[in-house]
Amino acid sequence: MMKRVPIGRALISVSDKTGLTDFARGLAARGVELISTGGTAAGLRNAGLTVRDVADVTGFPEMMDGRVKTLHPMVHGGLLALRDDDEHLAAMAAHGIQPIDLLVVNLYPFENTVAAGGTYRDCVENIDIGGPAMIRAGAKNHKFVAVVVDPQDYGPFLAELDAHDGATTYALRQKLAQVAFARTAAYDAAVSGWMAGALNIATPRRRAFAGTLAQTLRYGENPHQTAAFYTDGSNRPGVATATQHQGKELSYNNINDTDAAFELVSEFLPRDGAACAIVKHANPCGVATGATMVEAYRRAFDCDRTSAFGGIVALNQPLDGETAAAIAGIFTEVVIAPGADADAISIFAAKKNLRLLTTPSLANPTEPGLTFRQVSGGFLVQDRDYGRISRNDLKLVTKRAPNDAELADLLFAWRVAKHVKSNAIIYARAGATVGIGAGQMSRVDSTRIAARKSQDMAEVLGLPAPLTQGSVVASDAFFPFADGLIAAAEAGATAVIQPGGSMRDAEVIEAADAAGLAMVFTGQRHFRH
Repeated sequence: MMKRVPIGRALISVSDKTGLTDFARGLAARGVELISTGGTAAGLRNAGLTVRDVADVTGFPEMMDGRVKTLHPMVHGGLLALRDDDEHLAAMAAHGIQPIDLLVVNLYPFENTVAAGGTYRDCVENIDIGGPAMIRAGAKNHKFVAVVVDPQDYGPFLAELDAHDGATTYALRQKLAQVAFARTAAYDAAVSGWMAGALNIATPRRRAFAGTLAQTLRYGENPHQTAAFYTDGSNRPGVATATQHQGKELSYNNINDTDAAFELVSEFLPRDGAACAIVKHANPCGVATGATMVEAYRRAFDCDRTSAFGGIVALNQPLDGETAAAIAGIFTEVVIAPGADADAISIFAAKKNLRLLTTPSLANPTEPGLTFRQVSGGFLVQDRDYGRISRNDLKLVTKRAPNDAELADLLFAWRVAKHVKSNAIIYARAGATVGIGAGQMSRVDSTRIAARKSQDMAEVLGLPAPLTQGSVVASDAFFPFADGLIAAAEAGATAVIQPGGSMRDAEVIEAADAAGLAMVFTGQRHFRH
C-alpha cells in the first residue's frame, strides 16, 4: 500500500494567478517551503509571503527572456527521484538535490493567444516548454509527487492536507496526475492543431482533439450509456457557451438537439427578420420566418404540431413575452435565443422543467471549422458545412424560370435542407416549411412522407388543401430518378431546387418541364448523416 507523502517543499510557477495567493498562504501556514519563478515569485512576495527563487535552487539565473529557468537537474531531479530507490537517493545526496513534493503549474496562455488572433510569432512565444516538462515529470513520479494544474483543485488540496496531517494520499496523487497528463495532452493538441492551420495543412499526419469537462450527464442517448459534455474552448455561440436561466440540467439528447436547432436558426440573420426553428431528434419539424417572433414561432409550429411536442425551439432574435407565452402553451424541452426580456423570463419561471438558454449572438454559419465523428478504429474529420448559395449561384435548367416569390422560397428551403438528415426533402411556402421528409433511405419516400405530413396538418388546421399546393421543394442531393420530382409535383409543388449532377438529370429536367415546374441547380450538395 502506497504511503502518504508529507508536503514540505512546493515549486509554484503559474500564468493564471486565480486564487494563487490564498493557496500559497495556506501552504505556508502549513509549513511548506515555497519556491517560485519570475512574476509568480514577485506576486507572492508582494502578498507578504517568503519565497525562494528557482535561480537560487539551480544556481543559474533565468535567461533567454525566461525560456530557460526550470530546465535543470536541480528541478527535475527533485521531481523525478524515486525516494525508495537507494541509487536515486545517493545521486540526490551527491549533487545536493532536494525533493520537490508539490508542483503547482499552469501553462502559458497559448489557447487564449490564438483565440485573440495573435500573430504567428506571438503564438509561438506562448508555447510553454518548461511547464509541460515539469508537469510530466512530477505526474510520472506521482508515487511521491503531487501536481496541481487547475486553480479549482487548490481548495480540495488544502483540505487533503488538513485531513492527513499535512500529507497527501496516493489516491489523490494518482487523480492529480491524470488531470496533469490530460492538461499537457490538451495543450499539445491545441499547439499542433494551430500549427496545422497556420501552415495550411488540411490533413496533418496526426490529429488530436481535446476538451474540458463542462458537465457530467445523467446518461447518454439511453439510460444504460455513461456520458459527459466537454467544451473545446472555441467560444462559438451556442449550447456550449449559453447561459441557462432555469430548468433542470440539460441531457445528452437536449444538448445534441439544441445545438442542431441553434445552428439552423443561425442561418437567418436578425436584420432580415424573425426566424424560428423547432427541432426533434436533431431534425427540424418546422422552420419559419415572420413579421414578428411570435408569428415565426406559430408558423414553424404549424408545420408539424405533433412532432413539435417535447421539442427544442431556437430563435434568431431575443425572446419576448408574447412569444414566450405562445411557446409555453405546449410542452417544450429547451428554448435558446440570443437574449430574453424580463417578461419572457417571468412567463417561463412558471414552467420549472423548461430550460431557457440565452447566447450573446448567433453562430456564424459561414465560419470555417472542423467536425469529427468516431468510427470503429478511428474517426472521420471534415470541414464544417459552411456552404451557402445566393441567387447568382443558381443555374436555371427548365423552360420556366421561378418567379420572385418562388425564388425567395427556394433559397429559404435550401438553407433548411442543409440541416435535415439525408435523404432530405423540404416543402416551403411564403418563408415557412410546410412539409419535411428526413432520414429516409429513398429520396422518393422522403418526398412522399413530407407531403403526407402536410396533408395531416391541413386537417388539423382546417385548411381546404395541404400547403404543399403552391409550394417549392428543396432536395439536399440530386434526384437519381424522376419519381421523386414527380411526387413533389403531384403534391402541388411549383418549383424545385437541387444540386444536380445525376446521370439522369436530363430525365428529371424533362419531367419538370412536362409538369410545368421551374427548377434550378445549385451545384452544391448538403448531405447530412
